[in-house]
Amino acid sequence: MTRPMIPNDSSRRPAEAAPQRLGELAVLPVFLGLKGRRGVLAGGSEAATWKAEVLAAAGADVDVYAAEPTEEMLALIARGAADGSLTLHTRGWTPADLAGAAVAVCDAETEAEAQAFHDAAREAGAPVNVIDKPAFCQFQFGSIVNRSPVVVGISTDGAAPIVGQAVRRRVETLLPPGLADWGKLAAKVRAKVMDRLEMGRPRRVFWERFADLAFGNTAPPEDVDALIETAGRERQAGRVTLVGAGPGDAELMTLQALRALQACDVILFDDLVADEVLELARREAKRICVGKRGGRVSCKQEDITALMIRLAKQGRSVVRLKSGDPMIFGRAGEEIAAVRAAGIEISVVPGVTAASAMASILGTSLTHRDHAQTVSFTTGHSRHGKLPEGLDVAAIVGEGRTAVVYMGGRTSQAFVDRAREAGVAGDTPAVAMWNVARADQRIWRGVLEGLPAAVQAADDDGPLLIAIGGVFGAEAADLADLPEPVRQAIAAG
Repeated sequence: MTRPMIPNDSSRRPAEAAPQRLGELAVLPVFLGLKGRRGVLAGGSEAATWKAEVLAAAGADVDVYAAEPTEEMLALIARGAADGSLTLHTRGWTPADLAGAAVAVCDAETEAEAQAFHDAAREAGAPVNVIDKPAFCQFQFGSIVNRSPVVVGISTDGAAPIVGQAVRRRVETLLPPGLADWGKLAAKVRAKVMDRLEMGRPRRVFWERFADLAFGNTAPPEDVDALIETAGRERQAGRVTLVGAGPGDAELMTLQALRALQACDVILFDDLVADEVLELARREAKRICVGKRGGRVSCKQEDITALMIRLAKQGRSVVRLKSGDPMIFGRAGEEIAAVRAAGIEISVVPGVTAASAMASILGTSLTHRDHAQTVSFTTGHSRHGKLPEGLDVAAIVGEGRTAVVYMGGRTSQAFVDRAREAGVAGDTPAVAMWNVARADQRIWRGVLEGLPAAVQAADDDGPLLIAIGGVFGAEAADLADLPEPVRQAIAAG
């Protein structure tokens, strides 16, 4: 995604980002309606059996041509299909068999048979697939997640079917089994929604609520009239959602954050939000960069808040997308107060804060019971760019304590000086991490007194997180100190 240019004045104005461009597609994902149409399948192997079952499940009347069908194929024919029909012809196929076919599939034993079937299918005007022979395929089946009428198809363009299956397993965990019932209800009420709700926001509000209920593991209601009426009245003034994007890695976003990005009209995003996070947003959503970045030219907070309110008053659903967690050093309190004062609905979707991501990457518990009983999150600078005057460093750094300092690069020397003056040992373990959970992540490990020099030597203007405490210097547990069941499990190999 192309970021907007930064003006040379002392502050930035919110700038609309260029519309996201659709990247290259290896294949075009389409969904072919086969209800009541004829399908031809040549072959009786196990692989052909699966293809026959899929075609019939999609409603096709499948003619299977197999001189020597396997036991799997015979069993499928005997039990029948979930929809459509299956008819077995115990002979090989001929080009005449493809006449009138809406789709043609073959499990060819030789290249010559594959070529012949491909040519016959093309002559008959039927889309053709020759199993495991991509050169003779006009389409691929891919992996399927079935919540019909909600159907998800996954393709790797034939390059890595096992990867496609792994993706399918992940998607399966995200889609509740009851989604199928909600999908059937959606088909029934679609005409009523279009008749009773105006195009645009009222309809979207209805379908957003509908989707939230569908993913809430609740049974579909028998009557959706009340939901339609509510959607016609609600949110006419728009709404604002503060969303935590996490520290960088898009996989660390919550499902609730993803749904918010998929449902909004406008996204106001900070510089630190990763492009891969923005790629998950609804394509039609307008993206506006509001460029909040410590130590750099940034949009004024009052301009951002005013823009949020103006957009919401226009009836827009606005997402204020912040790096990490919006409630930790994200100035969320000011935005919430202003939006509420304007009479606009506002909600918050929490995100993974950088300290949590750092701890997981390092494999370090911030509150390891042998080394730290408290943990603190601290900002490294005040609104004037200096170490906050009232910050009691001695209270957060020292024996039994873990301190995590956000935005402390420019004040690291002042922080260490204040800690040393308070009697904190210079050899207290310390960590500095730039660009947490991103591809260009960097980690420094050392001790407190070496921290300022390490920050200066790094010459990295990426977001920096500093952490200090005994947990970062803890050695691996001695086997003799572990409980007996744990030692036995380790020794068992």
